[in-house]
Amino acid sequence: MEKLRLDKYLWAIRIFKTRTQAADAVNEGKVKWNGANVKPSRPVALGERYTIKTAARRWTIEVTGLLHNRAGYEEAIKHYADLTSEEDKKINQVATSFYTGKRMSKTGRPTKQQRRDLDNFLGGTPDEG
Repeated sequence: MEKLRLDKYLWAIRIFKTRTQAADAVNEGKVKWNGANVKPSRPVALGERYTIKTAARRWTIEVTGLLHNRAGYEEAIKHYADLTSEEDKKINQVATSFYTGKRMSKTGRPTKQQRRDLDNFLGGTPDEG
């Protein structure tokens, strides 16, 4: 049987950005197996289910494959099944739509080209003055 640490697995499947973040989340009790806290060094086995809470989302995943090294998103999603409940998915949508203070791309102030087009539309360019 292959051995793979829980923190390394969560990092490899792209749940957490760094392995340190994954280990910290496990130590803080944000990752649970069968409702119980686990340690970052716990070996992961196929078929196990984990409940993961982060600031932005809440997941329930089932291990479908072991991934030892971090891979691209398309490869990573093949190694777990997302079993997140409908209630948690609604919470995740609300959390991701929260206003962060940053403006969306291509909104807000017009670009230089848009200003020129607007000036031309309103009656000539400001250089003609």
